Amino acid sequence: MNTRVSIVRCSDYSKAKDAIRESLNLIGGLEKIISPGSRVLLKPNVLAIRPPEDAVTTHPAVVSAMCELVSEAGGIPVIGDGSGIVRPGSTSTSQALKASGIEEVASCYGAELINFETSGYTGVDVPGARQFPHLYIAKSVLEADVIISLPKLKTHELTLYTGAVKNFFGTVPQKIRKQAHALEDRDRFGNAVVDIYSVVKPHLSVMDGVVGMEGNGPSNGTPISTGVIMASYDCVALDIVASELIGIDPIKVPTNKAALSRGFGTEHPEVVGTPLDEVKVMFKRPEGGITAYVPSVLMRILRTQLTVKPFINTSNCKLCKACVLNCSVHAIEEAGSTLKINQEKCIQCYCCRELCPSDAVEIKKSMLLKLLTRNKS
Repeated sequence: MNTRVSIVRCSDYSKAKDAIRESLNLIGGLEKIISPGSRVLLKPNVLAIRPPEDAVTTHPAVVSAMCELVSEAGGIPVIGDGSGIVRPGSTSTSQALKASGIEEVASCYGAELINFETSGYTGVDVPGARQFPHLYIAKSVLEADVIISLPKLKTHELTLYTGAVKNFFGTVPQKIRKQAHALEDRDRFGNAVVDIYSVVKPHLSVMDGVVGMEGNGPSNGTPISTGVIMASYDCVALDIVASELIGIDPIKVPTNKAALSRGFGTEHPEVVGTPLDEVKVMFKRPEGGITAYVPSVLMRILRTQLTVKPFINTSNCKLCKACVLNCSVHAIEEAGSTLKINQEKCIQCYCCRELCPSDAVEIKKSMLLKLLTRNKS
């Protein structure tokens, strides 16, 4: 596979289409993967019910541009995702698609908009699986002729960075996502994500890096102007370059490490377009992912003293119980009229932080960890 990664400057979303077209031309164009009449699934990152300016979701301008470019290449654009659940009984994906502006894009271009939560899943075997030998994948993903990942450039508290490969976590049901988070280990979680990726087999990724998210991503971080559009036929290669672009060692990212160990991508992709060194931006690192930078020997010896524990700020909590619903180990308990995290059960997957609509879940680092990582934030 062509593992070339293109980087094109893009300072504003009004210039997204031209930047995306240039980035695609640098690697070979859409015509290389799209035949006339091909059903092309565009998979944005629609994590939560958030507006575009929060930089949590793929910007609608990027999705709009891809709809136009796919149509110009003779393909039929289809948009689909499955977001995180934020409250019991909510139709979170449909609400997230609307809030993100992507529903409006689909309406404007007459593109089918698919909610993975409600459109159904198909069981598939996973050859060479490390964690999930059998998975359920959204039907529309398996039925597409071409699959294109449209990730947002963000940090992530569990995986340090999230991008083109991790984007396909949204193609499996919530039950499987919970099981993956319950693995209690970053490397095992990375392999679980790559199990999903190995079945989906995407053809291309175009990354929204115009405005990224630093700090406590993927939903509680801070928007940061990065000013790039990136593209590659190989999602792993793109993630390697993108994580390096934001100052994170690519091999520290569990999904990159797992993918490379299984023969996906390459550790040293060719970069075309704007040189990487000219657009590097040092993102503030996520608090929850900071232990990835602590030497493994120290982690084994001082594990109980090197902790990053989530806790619920009751003054911000709205008692929506999104955290209760999404905790895979049932560590969040009701204490009268408040919620509390049972630290003995907590596996520090940070799903409660990721999906809290009120930003009520905060982080507390142990004193020793603060000292060891004081220059890593």
